[in-house]
Amino acid sequence: MVGIVIDDAIVVLENIFRFIEEKGMNGFDAAREATAEIALPVLATTLCLVVIFIPVSFMSSISGRFLYQFGLTAACAILVSLLVSFTLTPMMSARMFSRRTVGGHGGAETRQGLYGWVDRSYGRVLAGALRRRGVVAALAVAVILMNGVLYGLVRQEFIPGGVDEAQFEMTVAAPQGASPAAMTEVMAAIERDVRAVPGVRLALSTVAGGPLGAVNEGQVFVEIAPHDARIFSLTRLARGLLRLDPGEAFRGNYSQRDVMQQVRARMRKYGDLRIGVRNLQSFNIGGGNYDLDFIIRGPELEALARYTEALRDQAAALGLQDADTTLKLNKPELRVEIDRARAADLGVRTQDIAAALRLMVGGDQEVSRYRDPAVGEDYDVQLRLVEADRRDPETIERLYVARNTGQMVRLDSVVHLEEGQSPSRVDRYDRQRQANLRSGIAPGYALADRLEAVRAAAGALGMPAAYTTAISGRGRELERTFSEFGWAFILSVIFMYMVLAAQYESLVNPLVILLALPLSLPFALLAIYLTGDTLNLYSALGMLVLFGVVAKNSILQIDHTLNLRRRGLPREQAILDANRDRLRPILMTTLALVGGMLPLAIGSGPGAEERRTIAVVVIGGQLLSLFLTLVVIPVAYSLMDDAVVWVAARRGLGGAPSPGIAAGS
Repeated sequence: MVGIVIDDAIVVLENIFRFIEEKGMNGFDAAREATAEIALPVLATTLCLVVIFIPVSFMSSISGRFLYQFGLTAACAILVSLLVSFTLTPMMSARMFSRRTVGGHGGAETRQGLYGWVDRSYGRVLAGALRRRGVVAALAVAVILMNGVLYGLVRQEFIPGGVDEAQFEMTVAAPQGASPAAMTEVMAAIERDVRAVPGVRLALSTVAGGPLGAVNEGQVFVEIAPHDARIFSLTRLARGLLRLDPGEAFRGNYSQRDVMQQVRARMRKYGDLRIGVRNLQSFNIGGGNYDLDFIIRGPELEALARYTEALRDQAAALGLQDADTTLKLNKPELRVEIDRARAADLGVRTQDIAAALRLMVGGDQEVSRYRDPAVGEDYDVQLRLVEADRRDPETIERLYVARNTGQMVRLDSVVHLEEGQSPSRVDRYDRQRQANLRSGIAPGYALADRLEAVRAAAGALGMPAAYTTAISGRGRELERTFSEFGWAFILSVIFMYMVLAAQYESLVNPLVILLALPLSLPFALLAIYLTGDTLNLYSALGMLVLFGVVAKNSILQIDHTLNLRRRGLPREQAILDANRDRLRPILMTTLALVGGMLPLAIGSGPGAEERRTIAVVVIGGQLLSLFLTLVVIPVAYSLMDDAVVWVAARRGLGGAPSPGIAAGS
């Protein structure tokens, strides 16, 4: 908000200074009249910005809760800036500015030199554009049509990926049945390999520390060198200059992503393990810390496992990395098949067989209690076989079970034991079994296009109609967020139109003002594409900010044009004079906004990539679209005015309307 809240004060201040410099007024008279003249457009721009941020506050998804505080903070800050620009700014201007020699627009002292050249050049370009309105209109239509092309080129994701926070995590999953001792040994080896990677400062491994506490899973927290030691920054450059070695800031630089890729390369030798390397979670949206979470639902576990494993096998071709599945049919188990006919002949009941197995293998039968006198606590004593015997099928077969006559019979006389595998977990949703394919996004891709690729690959598996697919986690929130942002954009435009229509008592002039929105959008998308950024939650928010800023410029242009026409100036002359008068405040507010966003654009440090995307959208969209809107908006106004005159003549209103009617139409 730093670059936005001063816009109103800049516009008011510049208009007061213009009255003093060009009309020779004293400070008090200029503050009074200039503020009154500019009050309506300043109020309109402020209200337009407010109605842009309010819809964001009422988004219902997780993103809406995330942006709720931002929307209210921005709206309140802008309203306070309006109050300051109408009170403190005129008061201080009246006290601090003194009368100057009257020089008119071209003879003003501050309109000489470089700005004078810019002013005169813009006047010549605008006059030429008014003579070739068809060419300008065609150019504007071509730019608007570029929205679809650029939208298809820009990668999309929920939140920026690959954020450099100087720390990341690893997950390790061993086959089911791995003992805690074996996992501890494996995790120690992985930890040593990770510490051997250049740049790693700390590696901390844990076993069975996941949400389910499975003993065959482990985690590794990795911390690398801080940003100032490995990434170019102004602070690092300054230190190099003090040491007379400015090249130090450019030597040996590497990113967190580079370290993560080296860690992945070292982990390839652990073929039996499923290892994931990913950033720490920015904020929890459920479903774990995965970029892509693709769901297949259906009735048969074997088929679900087969389909998800088939997608996992295609991970590299699909642009995925560290892919894993939630359904694994690899948990070893010992299945007991009861010979019911023989058990009935021998008088052995099924529940007795189950009780014997439960007692000796599971050990869930309390046989006594032990009291520890040292601490005064009682403990349940359970009876079961030692671990070596519990794992030996032959030992289990030699167990005895009671007959109904009280005699004992060996277990292998009535049952048959066979080894098999089963799932360690079965997930369900709406009473349907489901299996998830979870993975990260490989470099060069983004979440949205990988979702489409995985959907296409799943469709090519030829699954029966009973099997369906769905998206969860960040992919689901991406689709929800972009859908809700679409509605927020639509509501913002509607509210802006309503505010402008009420302010100017016109249904036509707001259309000309709002034409700047589709003209600026392709340049915002182009800035994202050229910088290699993605369209995500933060860049969508930056587009909302950009909408309010470019609408402000159009309001200043059209409002002053209407005022000059009401004073009797011909239309073309009013357009030229109005736009040259408003060129300076437009440039000043644009540079102020760029200056406010510049620290975000060039800043470094943990998570700088998330903040940078807003600045890229606003700075790129505003600077690249500035000249086009300065030319197109006046031309569009003249074309719209001709259309109004033509419609009025067709309706038989008695000839061409007067400039006052056209200005207020």
